[in-house]
Amino acid sequence: MTLKDCFYIGTIVSKFSFKGEVLIKLDSDDPEMYEEMESVFIALGNNLVPFFIERSSLHKSDLLRVKFEEVDTEADADALLKHKIYLPLSALPPLTGNQFYYHEVIGFTVEDTQYGYVGKITAVNDNTFQALFEIEDEAGHQILIPINFLEKIDRQNQKLIVSTPEGLIALYQE
Repeated sequence: MTLKDCFYIGTIVSKFSFKGEVLIKLDSDDPEMYEEMESVFIALGNNLVPFFIERSSLHKSDLLRVKFEEVDTEADADALLKHKIYLPLSALPPLTGNQFYYHEVIGFTVEDTQYGYVGKITAVNDNTFQALFEIEDEAGHQILIPINFLEKIDRQNQKLIVSTPEGLIALYQE
């Protein structure tokens, strides 16, 4: 299993007990979907190592209290602190309509309702106040379009339809 075959779900942020339990800060709008996991991958060095879960429960709003198999002491738990947790992409539930996972739309073409063909999505930047599609046009220009301008996703044809304010796309092509 490689990192490109997985998605990030959170980071181990602290120990919870003297028996090896840890708290994972989940990066999710729906933490409940992670309560029944059987296993996860933990990034240790350059490797993703599978860890099997004995039990887990939500702790406060976005923390998951986890007891891993063979992690039985405080020292075992210490060794896992600050490490990132991943699941295989196949564990993601399918989305419909205009809902999408960021990794899912990489490579999709983008068309604007007024402008026409814009380019291909190379990334989705969610490090800004507002998430942005990063698009490369045929001339190699990078065009940034806020996700909230999305009108429709055509998964079958791998295409996104957006409706941007007049002149936004041209700003990037000058």
